[in-house]
Amino acid sequence: MKKTILAALGIILLFTATASANILTFRYGYFVPRMSGGPDSLWKIEFDNMSLRKSDYQGGMIGFNYEFFINKNISLVLGIDFYSRNKAGYYRDWSMYSINNQEFAFPVRWFPDGDMIIHSFEVSQTPFQLSVKITPLGRRVQFVPYFGGGIGLHLWSVRIHGRMIDFSDPYIYSDPDLGDIQVYPITYVVSDETNRFSLGYHAFAGVMLPIGYRMTLDLGVRYNFLKVNFRDAFEGFEKFDLSGYILSIGLNYWF
Repeated sequence: MKKTILAALGIILLFTATASANILTFRYGYFVPRMSGGPDSLWKIEFDNMSLRKSDYQGGMIGFNYEFFINKNISLVLGIDFYSRNKAGYYRDWSMYSINNQEFAFPVRWFPDGDMIIHSFEVSQTPFQLSVKITPLGRRVQFVPYFGGGIGLHLWSVRIHGRMIDFSDPYIYSDPDLGDIQVYPITYVVSDETNRFSLGYHAFAGVMLPIGYRMTLDLGVRYNFLKVNFRDAFEGFEKFDLSGYILSIGLNYWF
């Protein structure tokens, strides 16, 4: 709810700024998170153990901009974007069996008939960004290239809901044919780090192409730099990489 309210307030603030803005932009982007990290990265742990893939977390990002020209070559841009991906996956190498009303993870290569162990992994971010934009040829040309960068306040959330294997607490199961097998208890978790704010940076470049008297087509690429610290549910993991690039197409209305 907090995220929804803040996002709505951001949109309202943008729309109330139209009196002083020179360009209003609506854009659709395709976000490709970097998802880097070492052995203690939540990204890596999820991708190494689950059926989830990096491509599951690439996807659409809707954004709005208001732009105020300081002079013919420099402008200030206030923008907001929305990104959220929620995917469910299963442990590839483990299957679930119940022993004395308790669920355990068994190696699937020896016990292939158990149930899948499933949880969802959700990642979202809403950056509020302030940028300096440079149009080196000015804005009264047929081909308007631009570049720039700035800072952003990112509202982000990471959630895991469902069954997880507790690899810190192994058990020994004695199978009549295979002998002693190491298995692990399964717990149901609801782990959330929600509505957190972190400071990030970005750089961008693109071109605006006239398609009407007050309209231009906006083609651009942006890179967001953002690594956040966990402090609650995922404390102990390394910094979570929310950096990535966005390929976008937008429509500009010039005031």
